[in-house]
Amino acid sequence: MNLDKTKKEFDPAEKKQDYVRASYALKIKIVDLVTNGRISKNAAAKKYNVSRSSLDYWIKKFANLAQKETTMSKDKELKKLRDRIEELEFIKDFQQDLIAEYELETGDLKSKKYLPEQLAKEIEQKRKKAQ
Repeated sequence: MNLDKTKKEFDPAEKKQDYVRASYALKIKIVDLVTNGRISKNAAAKKYNVSRSSLDYWIKKFANLAQKETTMSKDKELKKLRDRIEELEFIKDFQQDLIAEYELETGDLKSKKYLPEQLAKEIEQKRKKAQ
């Protein structure tokens, strides 16, 4: 009868879409795009021909890995910057000591005239300590 044809038209097995098997690199790429907000889940599912449930699973599984890698690189960068700040502070102190020593020996107080006020004050304090 007509009823059988209607069942066949709405059969979910017929409308089932064939999805591609995604490589690890593709999964990481898609997760990165979705978690960084560059593409929505629906758009990614359509573009890369993967199911949205797979995307949800990949995001749950791989997002933490990506976040850990980002955090580790940020920690490395912070350590590098802290080391650089420490190095520059040492150089600044050394230069201030030299300027203070020069001013004590020559009596020529050029730091007030040529350096920013904060640096000139620091050099003046070092000069007073050295006396």
